[in-house]
Amino acid sequence: MAFEASGTGVVAGITRRASERLRAGHLWVYRSDVERMQPVELAGGALVTVVDGRGIALGTALYSDASEIELRMVSRQAGVGREAYLGEVRERVRAAIRLRERVAPEAFPGDETNACRLAFSEADELPGIVMDRYGELVVVQLLTQGTAQDDVRGVLADVLAEQSWVTTVVERPDARVRELERLAAAPEGPLFVRAGSESALQAVFAINGVRFHFDAEAGQKTGAFLDQRLNYAAAARWARGRALDVCTYQGGFALHLAQVCERVTGVDASRAALEVADRNLGLNAGITAKVDWIEADAFDLLREFAEAGERFDSIVLDPPAFAKTKRAAEGAMRGYKELNLRAMKMLGGSGNGGGTLVTCSCSHHLGMEEFTGVVRSAAEDAGRRVQVLEMRGAAPDHPAILTLPETSYLKCLICRVG
Repeated sequence: MAFEASGTGVVAGITRRASERLRAGHLWVYRSDVERMQPVELAGGALVTVVDGRGIALGTALYSDASEIELRMVSRQAGVGREAYLGEVRERVRAAIRLRERVAPEAFPGDETNACRLAFSEADELPGIVMDRYGELVVVQLLTQGTAQDDVRGVLADVLAEQSWVTTVVERPDARVRELERLAAAPEGPLFVRAGSESALQAVFAINGVRFHFDAEAGQKTGAFLDQRLNYAAAARWARGRALDVCTYQGGFALHLAQVCERVTGVDASRAALEVADRNLGLNAGITAKVDWIEADAFDLLREFAEAGERFDSIVLDPPAFAKTKRAAEGAMRGYKELNLRAMKMLGGSGNGGGTLVTCSCSHHLGMEEFTGVVRSAAEDAGRRVQVLEMRGAAPDHPAILTLPETSYLKCLICRVG
């Protein structure tokens, strides 16, 4: 294979399989599909012109010398340099925010809801960049060697400063990604604080009228699971009676259910998460339901509940991703089936023989069809008649790209179990 460097001066030759994937609209090239790099020694984060086996340019990508995703496409044009890339980032961030103003207008300026995802990596043509809004605070994650750079931080701070409702911008690295990508430590202190405002790393934000605490220095991801925002509200439309929220984290589903149910139990293995959930409960004085929290492993507790003959009218299952790799998919399916099987057997607390099941998966290696098949198999083994009332995904501020299946990761089924 022969090719010549152009544009950026760095060229990556990739396999036919990878070339076909890019031409079909995918945006990643795995390390196993990179056949040749020119020059051989290359700093992580560099911009690279990607060519196929015939030397035909396919576009420009960010290079990682650590990730299994070695190349992330940022342009269909070859030879894009750093300044041009930063210009594209600036315009794409602006476009991403404009999109959120359209798909989540309730969050701008936001009374009942003032939290949403502002930028979602590849889904907004911004590989390695995630931004979430919590009221007047924006949390940024830079997840690749090419984006965890001061020039990108400067661009993001500039664009966010254009938004009148932003007072503070803070970067919060993902510890696991930072280790895998071998990223340098993020700078200390906020990326932006509006003149006349105090820097605040803690905030209170609202989703569907329910209030939550936020701490930029604690918790998972950027702080909350904003992708479930509309699913929280949907679950509350169907729930009733005595409810159980399994893997409640900081009480997202539980506090929404508590607006319509008589009694709600939230379960999580993390004591720290449950402490925040209880603080969140205290923020919502209008909740009259009896709410309690249990620190426990979901599988162990459901087994104990089943043996004790516990019954519920509504159950939510929102576990973490069981399948973080393709190899883990088979084991994940067993885990999802066990949770759903046990939940179905416990539904029917009001003596009418049925109840509501809200069951979720955020494993992108498990598609909606496979996940639905797991729930169907659990229904068969449980001997229950299950009607699917709603098939849902992430809120529209987490858009999915059809040619990048990995962006379509969240599945949520709302079912009537008879």
